[in-house]
Amino acid sequence: MSGCGGGHGHDHSGHGSCGDGHEHTPPELGVAYSLYTRIDVDNVECLNEAVEGSGKTVFKPWEDRLSREKFVESDADEELLFNIPFTDNIKLKGIIVIGGENGHHPSKMRLFKNRAHMTFDDVNMTADQEFELHPDPSGTLEYTTK
Repeated sequence: MSGCGGGHGHDHSGHGSCGDGHEHTPPELGVAYSLYTRIDVDNVECLNEAVEGSGKTVFKPWEDRLSREKFVESDADEELLFNIPFTDNIKLKGIIVIGGENGHHPSKMRLFKNRAHMTFDDVNMTADQEFELHPDPSGTLEYTTK
């Protein structure tokens, strides 16, 4: 039997070959951990978006995450506020933020958990977590949440 499924006497940790003459590519686990199907996209709110409704479009299935066709831009002062409701209780373990081209990407993100319908008047509260963001056009940099 060819292939390297489980239960054959060795592991595949850290290397791409199991000694039987073929290479293995580790599976992309992002799709398994994606919360996209749990986001209540119809009720996502994005304050300060230049085009109404465009904030909802940046939440994409894992396989479409690198598509640049749908994006959101800030209306006036380069700040956006997303209210992201979920359909179930979730445990947020990490966030990937893919910015635009030519340096068009956010530089900072503040996370407020379990605070529905926030406005810009509310952002003076202490955030649950803050992130300094780096350009990530390939969607490989994950920011771990507490």
